[in-house]
Amino acid sequence: MRHTDFRSRMAEEFGRTRAEMLAQDHVFSELGGCTVDEALEAGVSTKQVWKAVCEAFEVPHTRR
Repeated sequence: MRHTDFRSRMAEEFGRTRAEMLAQDHVFSELGGCTVDEALEAGVSTKQVWKAVCEAFEVPHTRR
């Protein structure tokens, strides 16, 4: 998944403003204690990051 697709999915699921805040501020244990932005910057795949977000926020499987 490309970064633009990932950001679009985040915005669709949480709204643009909340998605940006989550990416910057929410620390995910599934990502080694990193935020979304930190994990992506460190080279973690967007697919793995999206999976962590979906699990943490219980995104329904139909929208994953």
